Amino acid sequence: MRSRLEIAPATPADVGDVAPLFDAYRQFYGQPPDVEGARRFLFARLSKDESVLFAAHLEGKIVGFVNLYHVFSSVNLTRHWILNDLFVIAEARKLGVARALMERARQLAETTQANGLTLETAIANHGAQKLYESLGWKRDDEFCRYSLLV
Repeated sequence: MRSRLEIAPATPADVGDVAPLFDAYRQFYGQPPDVEGARRFLFARLSKDESVLFAAHLEGKIVGFVNLYHVFSSVNLTRHWILNDLFVIAEARKLGVARALMERARQLAETTQANGLTLETAIANHGAQKLYESLGWKRDDEFCRYSLLV
């Protein structure tokens, strides 16, 4: 199955194909459906080079994506990537798609000479946590995370 899997960078021209998956991802996290809003959001991010999105193609169909944003570490004086969004459609899960997307994100960090990647996931998302840990990701036990919504 892996031989038919291709991971490719998405461009603004790909947004129409990726937006339904991006909307499904948002719905997974409790947001109401809004494919047009997802399309506009992705188009803006990709058009302005504010994110890097890799799409997973399986036999010509987009079945998943990983979306990353770059930030900078003042402490390390380096670039750092936030793996903000990862999604694979239900019928393509357990086929190595998420693993391949995660590997492509790691390669991006290496080629851009970043000091690493960071991600967050829901506490109850045990399947994703198992994948991340199998790929060498470590849970942060040094820092507390705070948010202020405005």
